Amino acid sequence: MEQLVTIELFGQPYTFKAESNVAHAKEVADYLVKEVARIEKQHPNQSSGNKLTTLLLAALNIANENVELKKSHSDLLSNISKKSANLIHALGVAVTG
Repeated sequence: MEQLVTIELFGQPYTFKAESNVAHAKEVADYLVKEVARIEKQHPNQSSGNKLTTLLLAALNIANENVELKKSHSDLLSNISKKSANLIHALGVAVTG
């Protein structure tokens, strides 16, 4: 069942539909709001009319974090796979003598 989630950016409310997990949708939206606030704090002299630049910087930061996490996850899975293969090989050698 879809529900509405509202966030506030640049002093204005924005409402969107959350089709399943509302708590997750709120968490994602809150993350965006926090990232926008962080960008605004880092660039206090930026004109308030340049909301698009602030949103783009926030989006790029979030996308970069996502790509880094995916890479770390992939590296972790690869490492686990290699260690598992080594363990399986060692067990096979131990069992067969």
